[in-house]
Amino acid sequence: MFAAAGLAVSSAMAAPSLPALQADGSAVTVSGISSGGYMAGQFQVAYSKLVRGVGILAAGPYDCADGSVIRAMTACMAPNRWTPPPKPADIKPRIESRARLDLIDPPSALADDKVWVLTGSADRTVERPVVDALMAFYQQWVPAASTRLVTLPGAGHAMISVADGKANACDTSEPPFINRCGDFDAPGELLGHLLGGLNPKVVPEPGNLVSFDQRPFIGGAPIDISMADEGFAYVPAACRAGGCRVHVAFHGCRQGVDALGRRFAEGAGYNAWAESNRLVILYPQVVARSGWASGSLRWVYNPKGCWDWWGYSAVDYATRNGPQMVAVRKMISRLAEAPAW
Repeated sequence: MFAAAGLAVSSAMAAPSLPALQADGSAVTVSGISSGGYMAGQFQVAYSKLVRGVGILAAGPYDCADGSVIRAMTACMAPNRWTPPPKPADIKPRIESRARLDLIDPPSALADDKVWVLTGSADRTVERPVVDALMAFYQQWVPAASTRLVTLPGAGHAMISVADGKANACDTSEPPFINRCGDFDAPGELLGHLLGGLNPKVVPEPGNLVSFDQRPFIGGAPIDISMADEGFAYVPAACRAGGCRVHVAFHGCRQGVDALGRRFAEGAGYNAWAESNRLVILYPQVVARSGWASGSLRWVYNPKGCWDWWGYSAVDYATRNGPQMVAVRKMISRLAEAPAW
């Protein structure tokens, strides 16, 4: 695993800079699967003034783990009578306190957001009560008309895509965690809800998926916070002149560049919609860590390459001070900058 992470780091040495595209920084949406779903919701809450909508597949409410990996694996994935998912009343005081301390944006800014949530009926990794807790959480802040819960019959724990030519069967919960469930197109469904009417998707241009150097956005070595040196972005040709919206797609555990290379960025299904709808897709990347790693003086335990939704990178992981949160926010800011020419 260290070798794989090392290869990912070294291969990213020559990655170019993330381009400044003068993107529309006021129209940011986010989505993710599993740990990426937790990260998407976490990012939305912390930056609620920036984010206008979220799509979450197979995840639970904001800061469900409350800094505990044990709680993450029980209450937030496979709850039982002794460790149930958190109720809205359990989370609300924490959010309000953090907002008063200016660690996150005011939760009142969630009121104009759109929320799209998916759970598969065959998902035994993040079970249905956890997703129900997520929906109950949003009911405190977001109008019911702006939320949508999709229960996909027979779907396992995975990104549901029609774009990956070698996707797993619908009921699978195995690597690469990209499944085909008939013609159900999760990115198209969630983007349609978050952004409104979309133009029909078109075949994406392979050359528009670019790698970029994540290191300038991270205060220190990326491996210190289990992030890769390299990330990806899909930039339609029409977006090079500026004005496009930004969508951040967070991969799940064991779906980062060290595990799948570009497969999630190529096969999750966002790019075909981005190409025809003036949308830049940002694919930030994390990598696996199992304690010590070459190039790092920190002990980090993230053996499956998950986004930090339980506190392995910092105690303030779920706030605007969380190192992974800061890095992604800086990437968005970079996309919104005017080009130098």
